Amino acid sequence: MTDEGLEAKGEARRKRAPNAPPTSQIRYPAGGAKTLAQVQYQRLLDRITTMELLPGAPISEPELAAEAGVSRTPVREAIQRLAREGLVEVVPKSGTFVARIPVSALPEAVLARRALEGMTARAAAKLATRSQVLSLRVILEEHKELAATGDRELFHKSDERFHEQLAGVGQLPGLWRLVQQVKLQLDRFRRLTLPEEGRLKLIIDEHTAVVDAIEAGDSDLAVKAIETHLSGLQLHIETVVAAHPDYFIYDCDPSELLKI
Repeated sequence: MTDEGLEAKGEARRKRAPNAPPTSQIRYPAGGAKTLAQVQYQRLLDRITTMELLPGAPISEPELAAEAGVSRTPVREAIQRLAREGLVEVVPKSGTFVARIPVSALPEAVLARRALEGMTARAAAKLATRSQVLSLRVILEEHKELAATGDRELFHKSDERFHEQLAGVGQLPGLWRLVQQVKLQLDRFRRLTLPEEGRLKLIIDEHTAVVDAIEAGDSDLAVKAIETHLSGLQLHIETVVAAHPDYFIYDCDPSELLKI
């Protein structure tokens, strides 16, 4: 190419608008498929948060790999990720264990959920359609059926669907993803509260109050209802910790926790 041609080409590049689309094709990695490490992470996470693996229980990397039919590498990566999230404790020369629940993390998680889900409840009260309100009431009926059967694990999953649906109605699904990140320790604690007498009925009543406020279009009442519902967990901390002392890290005195 001549000097004149090179100069003209360079000038064209300089004049190109900064927000113009790229001239060459960009290749993006294929999405959707999970890696082996991600699959093993989710499996182990589920076993920990459902309390199938109790706090303090040993975790065997070779056994997990054999159960899943995979090499130890993806299992090791999953364990390392869970350790970073505070759900697994790797003790040099001793082994790997399900981490105990730090008491101090519980009120912080409640506070974070109140802030995030207060916004979703407010938005839902402003935006909910009749069909969306009905879909929330369908979940409430599901709550009642599961409470009658006494299946606490399925009830917990139905509870999760309610809160996820609430964020969807408020057109704030991203906030639910944030909630999922901050409530990992709280999920384990919540499962310990479910066997308490009257606990499932209380959850149903509190969820019903949220839906009633949303149907009425009362944003302030919806926020108050969801905050009341979430703050109730705080009142159970001292009694649950006392009932299951081996499951917790006493990094603060449960009796002195601020009632937020």
